[in-house]
Amino acid sequence: MKGDVLAGIVVALALIPEAIAFSIIAGVDPMVGLYASFCIAVIIAFVGGRPGMISAATGAMALLMVPLVKDHGLNYLLAATILTGVIQLVFGFLKIAKLMKFIPRAVMVGFVNALAILIFMAQVPHFWGISTMTYVFVAITLIIVYVVPLFFKAIPAPLIAIILLTAVAIFSGFDLRTVGDLGNITQSLPSFFIPDVPFNLETLQIIFPYSLALAIVGLLESLLTASIVDDMTDTGSHKNREARGQGIANIVTGFFGGMAGCAMIGQSVINVKSGGRGRLSTLIAGVFLMFLILVLGDLVVQIPMPVLVGIMIMVSIGTFDWSSFAYLRKAPKSDAAVMLVTVIIVVATHDLSKGVIAGVILSAIFFVAKISKIEVRKRQQNKQLIFDVEGQLFFASVESFVDNFDFSVSDTDIIIDFSNSHVWDDSAVGAIDKVVIKYRENQNRVTIKGLNSSSKKIVDKLAVYNDANAKLSAH
Repeated sequence: MKGDVLAGIVVALALIPEAIAFSIIAGVDPMVGLYASFCIAVIIAFVGGRPGMISAATGAMALLMVPLVKDHGLNYLLAATILTGVIQLVFGFLKIAKLMKFIPRAVMVGFVNALAILIFMAQVPHFWGISTMTYVFVAITLIIVYVVPLFFKAIPAPLIAIILLTAVAIFSGFDLRTVGDLGNITQSLPSFFIPDVPFNLETLQIIFPYSLALAIVGLLESLLTASIVDDMTDTGSHKNREARGQGIANIVTGFFGGMAGCAMIGQSVINVKSGGRGRLSTLIAGVFLMFLILVLGDLVVQIPMPVLVGIMIMVSIGTFDWSSFAYLRKAPKSDAAVMLVTVIIVVATHDLSKGVIAGVILSAIFFVAKISKIEVRKRQQNKQLIFDVEGQLFFASVESFVDNFDFSVSDTDIIIDFSNSHVWDDSAVGAIDKVVIKYRENQNRVTIKGLNSSSKKIVDKLAVYNDANAKLSAH
């Protein structure tokens, strides 16, 4: 319990500048992001499927909202947030998490590294080229978060850094940028209201494309982050419950004036590294965030940005998979390429979904290329000409399959043996048809043998050659 409470406090302090920054990206009032972070964190603590994971307003989601807010305003964003939650709830009931098995490890590594780079890049404007004292505070923060845990672990080092250096900044009068410089904080609780939009088909047509994109990106980031936290804590999670939980959280958030959100890998890493493991840490993060705004708002706005920057730099360093440099040398070239493409696209577009989707597609292409190699060996046995087929026969290998046959023979018994092969699709059956028909044109007698049960089933159903001049047999 102690670890969860202290970790939640650290996360809440780090959430404030990010929530404000993401609100600015989306083009809405800072309180929209803060209310979202409060509502989502509190709700997901009860209904989520991954204990210890932090969900709130995120940059990936904020980027998708920009055109909607610009063209239609805040109320349409809140309506889209509610619809996003409904879609995610439906995805959760449809057990969308089972699709996670199609994301290769190379894509996961690329996703994590890209997020680490993005977290670091997001900090650069807050400390680069500002002042010497800014660099000093960032450096001291990094020293505290890395050195203090070697001697003292009762209180999370990031919390010590925030309290100590905020006090130093306030009493010393150093010229440093603070949380308050990002935007105004209103010391009030969120209130329930229904978005002021027309309830008609036109509104649905406007918000549905945005809601669908937000739902997909939110679930993708949440489920990938859940997998990462699973690995960090060596524990399991309920991915479909997490999908449903994200949906419930976004529905409620939309009715309380918050923007759509999802899991945050940076904050989740802070939570885990600060000792947070249970649902209590997520609940404390949300509750303490609102406590900070309502009760300590005047102090919160004085927290120096360099301190929070130092903590987030620590997060980016801890998030990056440094073993991936060795991975690039040792892994197959195709896997290394997939990882690099995922990183490059995510960093270039700031869109996690594009990078992950590109990585999955590229992995699929490489996989198809690997298994599309098929061999057809010819041998003579008595008066029979036998072709032994070895490999997977499907759309990508049919051309090579056909090219391996010698169609110059005539009036011969031809046997095509599929004992070491598997027929997968209509293209494969079409290729078999083509080979058989060409041999029959030269008065050859053709027998297909060695088909396993599933291959025989698809050939029986789709082949056109199976008549008196061509025999089909199974094992």
